[in-house]
Amino acid sequence: MNIAVILAGGVGSRLEKSLPKQFFKVAGKMVIEHAVDAFERNELIDEIAIVISNHYLFMVEDMIIRNGWQKVKRILIGGEERYHSSLAAVNAYQDFEQANLIFHDAARPLVSQRIINDVVKSMDNYNAVDVAISSADTIIEVENDIITTIPDRIKMRRGQTPQGFKQEVIAKAYDLALKDENFKATDDCGIVSKYLPHEKIFVVNGEEVNMKLTYPEDTYLLDKLFQLRSVEIQNIHLSQECLADKVMVVFGGAYGIGKSVVDLGLSNGVRVYSFSRSENNVDVSNIEDVKNALDKVFQIEKKIDFIVNTAGVLHKEPLATMDSQTILDSININYFGMVNVALASLPYLKESKGHILFFTSSSYTRGRAFYSIYSSTKAATVNFVQAISQEWETLGIKVNCINPERTQTPMRMKNFGSEPEDTLLKPDVVALRCIQALLSNYTGQVIDVRL
Repeated sequence: MNIAVILAGGVGSRLEKSLPKQFFKVAGKMVIEHAVDAFERNELIDEIAIVISNHYLFMVEDMIIRNGWQKVKRILIGGEERYHSSLAAVNAYQDFEQANLIFHDAARPLVSQRIINDVVKSMDNYNAVDVAISSADTIIEVENDIITTIPDRIKMRRGQTPQGFKQEVIAKAYDLALKDENFKATDDCGIVSKYLPHEKIFVVNGEEVNMKLTYPEDTYLLDKLFQLRSVEIQNIHLSQECLADKVMVVFGGAYGIGKSVVDLGLSNGVRVYSFSRSENNVDVSNIEDVKNALDKVFQIEKKIDFIVNTAGVLHKEPLATMDSQTILDSININYFGMVNVALASLPYLKESKGHILFFTSSSYTRGRAFYSIYSSTKAATVNFVQAISQEWETLGIKVNCINPERTQTPMRMKNFGSEPEDTLLKPDVVALRCIQALLSNYTGQVIDVRL
């Protein structure tokens, strides 16, 4: 029996947040939720126990119900020190001597299925298993600010989790440790190594992305790592079976990426409705236009599953030469249009537990000359998506944005003229990623689409 133990009892004071770090939200979910999800969907894991401080027990109970986790069987109360949390699990499973206890830090939300599988499979041959990665830096041992030893870097590793143990082995190690009046807390492999020195501890290769959220700057890196992981949507297969009953509304569907989304949806059996200024005089900057369009679809279909907003304008020129009407036009369509679509969509997506998709641009990461209004509205799109994905998570609504590389669209041609075709994305490729994103469970993410 393989039992994953999610260690979430820490207070995370170094992160300087009001809640412990495991409750920090990234990519639409709390860090601890991402960690539990990884073990919930792993085929080799039979059961999950979560160790938490008594102060946050209600939050864990709520997330178990919200996520519908089937493998979480126990919520255990941890103590002040990390080893108290591990010990709580060791004691809780004392009647499962041959079980594999697989301890994982709740603050490591990006643990891969490969790492989990390797740890579990290694326990067929070893009673204790660690996860570690090579050190790119030289490690020095210091005493009183003076170097005492410089170990050979090739032998050095940086430890991660999960760590796996036979229950009887880790229980025996703790029994000996707690009898030692000089016992100093360390990680679980350290306890086995010290008190059961003849027990071999096998090391599984970890991954750099299996990082632990510790410091404030880690939050920015985690955001980016989740964004990079979104390439996994490419593995989602489109089929009539999963799309035939879906209803999709596309704003800005008359040309460019929007038109490709409409065409791809229709070819896969989706019932698609397209709205735009040129097609049927629907202006996203007018919330009444948006409300009327969605109501029209709902009266016909009685539901709306997907809403995609590709409507946008780009005026490429210096801010000093832009007239006030051009500036207002850009803000109204690119920003207020997005807000209008979100507000008008809420009642329909709340009922269907649906998905809404917006579009940002690679320029959102850094404002560029001649793009001041466009870039700033696209940066706002990312911030807006991340914010409302959290607000609407409890409603079952998924909110994401697509970040396509330079794409061969009429809007781009109008601003940049003819460019070598092999340097541009095809709208059909972006459309495919859109449909795949709509079928995913992601929320609050920026999904890159690259050549």
